[in-house]
Amino acid sequence: DVRNADAVVLPGVGATRDTMAALDRLELSPLIPELLRSNVPFLGICVGMQVLADASEEWGTHPCLGVVPGRVCKLPDTAGKVPQIGWNQVRYDPDAPPSLLRGIPNGTDFYFVHSFYVDTPDATLVAARTDYGLPFPSVLESGSLAATQFHPEKSGRWGLALLRNWVDSVQGGQ
Repeated sequence: DVRNADAVVLPGVGATRDTMAALDRLELSPLIPELLRSNVPFLGICVGMQVLADASEEWGTHPCLGVVPGRVCKLPDTAGKVPQIGWNQVRYDPDAPPSLLRGIPNGTDFYFVHSFYVDTPDATLVAARTDYGLPFPSVLESGSLAATQFHPEKSGRWGLALLRNWVDSVQGGQ
């Protein structure tokens, strides 16, 4: 039962509209924001990060979970090939490295598969950015919320280090 979970991971590849439909069907749409308000550790990966926004422009404008202010927007065609499929650098403020990236060198490449990104006005949520035609948030962190636009599970050694950092934080190992 997700309601009694010690932590939640929402991974995925796909469209926000389809993911929201599945979350609605499973009655998880109201539960995820409730869990975050209760400080249950949450890790969103790829579309699991995108559905946290207020709304998405993918396949027409539609509401998302509303946990992160902002919209899910399409990467610009000027970025090169869209979707972005492959390795790209993740950069953070070296004076304030995010806990997810603890021990991971600034500018490390992670594996991305996406056409859309979260455009949030809340800079305090943005823990790291990546450039692909424009700088976009690639890591969000706030309280019990952590999310990545890239796929740590496909990102080799550093992806495993990121997942270990998250598990350690859930287990109180910081």
